[in-house]
Amino acid sequence: MSSLLRNIRIIVLGCLCVFSILSPCMAHVQDSLCIAVLGDSNTWLGGDECDKPQGWTYWLCKQLQPNSCRSYARSGATWTHTDVTRRNVTENTEKLSDDNVIFNQVCRLQEAVDAGKQPSPNLIIIAAGTNDAWFSHKRPKAFDMPFDDISRNSDKAIADLHPDEVLTLADVIKYDCALLRMYFPEATIILLTPMQSTAVSIEKINSVSEIIVDVAQKIGAEVIRMDKESCVRREQEKKRYQYTYDGTHTNEKGACNNGYFIVQQIGAILQLL
Repeated sequence: MSSLLRNIRIIVLGCLCVFSILSPCMAHVQDSLCIAVLGDSNTWLGGDECDKPQGWTYWLCKQLQPNSCRSYARSGATWTHTDVTRRNVTENTEKLSDDNVIFNQVCRLQEAVDAGKQPSPNLIIIAAGTNDAWFSHKRPKAFDMPFDDISRNSDKAIADLHPDEVLTLADVIKYDCALLRMYFPEATIILLTPMQSTAVSIEKINSVSEIIVDVAQKIGAEVIRMDKESCVRREQEKKRYQYTYDGTHTNEKGACNNGYFIVQQIGAILQLL
């Protein structure tokens, strides 16, 4: 782990009206921290350049002020694949599809770095899972038992699989993270569980989140529990939209709260490494 990531110190003073105070070493961190973000619609809301305040990535960048931060998220994206999912770095449907998956965001990130369009990231954040729970009928193998031996295989052995061979949620998370570790071996990977939503039962969101946590523990990735700690609470949003505009997608207030919370969690995670 690089000294950059070991030395981050972040103190969050508040959510809506104040900015963070950064430690003396943060000037170096700001010059060196390169973030790539993958995910679904609540990440996509912040824009590719993380410059739209309806997305949490805007508020993350406002606090951390990294050297670079770019989002490859797409609305409608899932972790899970179908048996016809393929490498496809050009599709941008903004809705559920066979190829609108985190895997293809990984591929686009790799191509962007190889082409010199962005620096190699040393922090990769993946925020997905809502659509895997919401549209589980479109991903019928998502909750099947994973391959017994995939977690024991090398990253290269896992990455050599074709995307249409990796169908369960657990296996896809291992697969995508294996690819990221091969492409960006110095990067810290942080997975965000899905937030609660009025469109999806807490039980389904919890099922997805528990799989993310279980896989992360096995592969050495970090997790932020948005289903438990995010400001978005299903019962509250069912009564009156407070942090979302539709029960699922954040408004600016919700994005701000989430962004500042994620910054705080990232600071805590990196200080422990």
